[in-house]
Amino acid sequence: MWNSDLLEKMARGKLFVLCAPAGAGKTTLVKQLLESFPNLKTSPSYTTRPKREDEVDGREYHFVSKQTFLQKKASGDFLETIELHGNFYGTSKSEIESLLDSGMHVLLAIDTRGAVAVKNLFDPVLIFLKAPSFEVLRERLIKRGSEDAKQLEERLEWAKKELAEEKKFHYSVINDSLEKAFSVLACILIAETHRN
Repeated sequence: MWNSDLLEKMARGKLFVLCAPAGAGKTTLVKQLLESFPNLKTSPSYTTRPKREDEVDGREYHFVSKQTFLQKKASGDFLETIELHGNFYGTSKSEIESLLDSGMHVLLAIDTRGAVAVKNLFDPVLIFLKAPSFEVLRERLIKRGSEDAKQLEERLEWAKKELAEEKKFHYSVINDSLEKAFSVLACILIAETHRN
């Protein structure tokens, strides 16, 4: 359906930031967008959290020890860092710059606090993805089964804070259907790379 040539390569790529509460479908949609548009890349965040069974190091995240993470942070390697639920997350500044300089477009899937840090250093297109309702979000997280009861409540409390930041974004996309949400996101990417 989508012509991958519509997302044209540019002299310097465009940065897109996609934020979403856990359970909104961000990982699935990012994967679909990257498969559909060869000129779109991601720069996986670094994290100290354990790798899930279906994850691959360097694809979803760079999985590192806490010591390695803190060394990279101290040397200024990260654009932004955050501690969530006892784990650290950070975005590599040099990896993003390298991709943008090569003309590739970059899609970052980070949290709302990270988006603020990125906004202060780059001129990104900010996109907020959300479930149709908070109850749907809760059901998705329960179904995912990757958190215990305490972690689930922590995620839901954090989701409330993230949802309160939605108005700071250029676009809001409701993921009530993966196909529809993908189409809306693809339209945003294409339109923004053609904007003067």
